[in-house]
Amino acid sequence: MNAFFIVIFVICGIYMLLNFKHDIHMLQQNSYRLERYWKYIKTDMSNNWRLAEVAMLFLVMSTMLDVRLSLLFCAVFCLYGIYWILTRKFKKPLVFTLRVWRIYAVIGVLAVGGVLTVLLSLWQEKAVWGSYNGLAVAMAALLLITVFSWAVVCIAVVILMPVEKMINRKYWNEASRILKGMPDLTVIGITGSYGKTSTKHYLNRILSEEFEVLMTPGSYNTTMGVIRTVREMLKPYDRIFICEMGAKQKGDIKEICDLVHPQIGIVTAVGPMHLETFKSMENIRDTKFELIDSLPTNGFAVVNNDFSYSADRIVANVECNRYSVEKDKIKGVDYYAEDIKYDVDGTSFIVKGPDGVSMPFTTKLVGSCNISNLLAAIIVALRLGMKVDKIRYAVAKIDQVEHRLSIKRTPAGVTIIDDAFNSNPSGSKMALEVLAGMSSGKRIVVTPGMIELGDRQVELNEEFGRNIAKSADIAIVVGLYNRDAISKGLADGQLSEEKVYKVDSFTEAQKVLSDLLEKGDTILYENDLPDSFK
Repeated sequence: MNAFFIVIFVICGIYMLLNFKHDIHMLQQNSYRLERYWKYIKTDMSNNWRLAEVAMLFLVMSTMLDVRLSLLFCAVFCLYGIYWILTRKFKKPLVFTLRVWRIYAVIGVLAVGGVLTVLLSLWQEKAVWGSYNGLAVAMAALLLITVFSWAVVCIAVVILMPVEKMINRKYWNEASRILKGMPDLTVIGITGSYGKTSTKHYLNRILSEEFEVLMTPGSYNTTMGVIRTVREMLKPYDRIFICEMGAKQKGDIKEICDLVHPQIGIVTAVGPMHLETFKSMENIRDTKFELIDSLPTNGFAVVNNDFSYSADRIVANVECNRYSVEKDKIKGVDYYAEDIKYDVDGTSFIVKGPDGVSMPFTTKLVGSCNISNLLAAIIVALRLGMKVDKIRYAVAKIDQVEHRLSIKRTPAGVTIIDDAFNSNPSGSKMALEVLAGMSSGKRIVVTPGMIELGDRQVELNEEFGRNIAKSADIAIVVGLYNRDAISKGLADGQLSEEKVYKVDSFTEAQKVLSDLLEKGDTILYENDLPDSFK
C-alpha cells in the first residue's frame, strides 16, 4: 500500500474516531441511558450528514469509478467532517470522565480492530474480493462502521455494564461508610418536578447563617452525583447535607434515599416534567413521594400544595407541613405567602404560619415560583430552630440563581429575564407573568418550547403559545421540535404573524434581536434545549 492510500485511510480513520466522540457526547447528554439515547438516534436518522455518509459508502462500492478517485472523494468528505466536528459549538461540552474513556477504549477495539482486520486481509492494492478492489472493501468497512457508529456505542455500553456496576458499587460502599461515620449529620432531601435546584440554593444560603452546610453542586441530583458529592466534598465538620434528588424513572429517588437516609424531605412540585418516560402523572407523584415515604418516624416532610397531585397525596408516616403561594389553595395549609409585591428591586411578601404567625420578608428574587421555593426553605429553617431575624437577613441577601428567572440589565438599557434552565408549564407561566409586568418598551420572548411532556407535548406547548400571545409583543420560536405547536398557540392567541419569528438556532435568534432591540425593551429567554434536540 503506497503513501496515497495510507494518507486516505488516516484521514478517514480520524473522522471515524471523532464521529464516535460526537456519539458518546450525545450518550452522555442522555445520562448514558440506552433507551433515551435510542430516542435521540431515531430523530437523528434523517440527518443530512448521516445520509451523506451513506452516499459515500455507495460511492466507494461503485465499480464505475476508479478506486483512487472514489477514495479521494471520501477523504475530502471526511476532512470536511473533521472540520465540522472540531469547530461545532455545543451548549454542554463532552466531559471526558473515566467512564467516557472506558467506552472509547472498547469502541476502539471494536471499530479499529474491525477495519484493521479487513485491511490486513486485503493489504495489496491488487487484492480483489468479488469484483471489488480490496482497498475499496476496506474503506467500505470503515464507512459502514462510521454510519452505524451509534450501534457500536450501544454495544460498548452493554459490554461495560458489569464493569460499571462493579465500579458504582465500590463508590456506593465508600459513600455509605462516610455517612455512617457522621451520626450527627442532618440530611435534607429535596425533590420535585421543578423548583428543587432553586430551593436547594435558597435553603443553603439561609442555613449557612447558623450551620456548616454542604449541598449537592450544580445538577448532581442522580445517585452517582450524590455519591461523588459525599466522597469528594463532605467534611467531618459539616452538620447539614442538602441533597437534591432527581428522577427519570420509578425507584430513582428511593435509591438515593437508601444511601443518604434523609431526616427531612421537601417536595417542591408534582407536574408533567419527564412525562414521556414516566408515562403517567401518578407515576411521577409516586416517584417524588419516595422521598417522603423513606423518612424515619421522627422525620419531617414539607409539601407544596399548589399542585393537585401533591396536595391530594396523604402523608401519614411523618409530621408534614404544607405550603402554598396561590390564594385559592391556602385552605388547610400550614404556611402560605400573601401580599406579594414586585418592584424594580425585587419582591416583598408576608409569610403566614400556625397560631397567627406573620413574618414579613424582602428578597431580590422575582416570580411567584421563587417565593414558593423560598417558603419551603423558610419552613425548614424554622424547623431547625433558626430565629426569624436571621432567616429574614439571609432571604434579603439571596442572589438570583443563574438561568432560573434571573433578571439583569445591559448597559444599552435592555432588561434580560433569563429562565433558560429546564422550562416547565408552571414555571413558564410565572416567567411570562413577570414579563407581562414590564411596562416600558417591547416585550420579547425567545424560546424553543418545553420538552419531555409525553403525549401532552403538543397540548402544553400550544397553551404556552397562547400564554406568550397574552404577555409578549414579539415571539421568536427557536428550532423545529415545538415550532408547529407554539405557532398554533400564538395564532390562537391572536399574535399577528409579523410579530412571530421562526429561526433554526439561538445564533439566528440573536441576529433577529440585533435588528429589533431598543432601549427599554425586555427579553425573556425561556428554556434552552440540549444539543440532542433540534
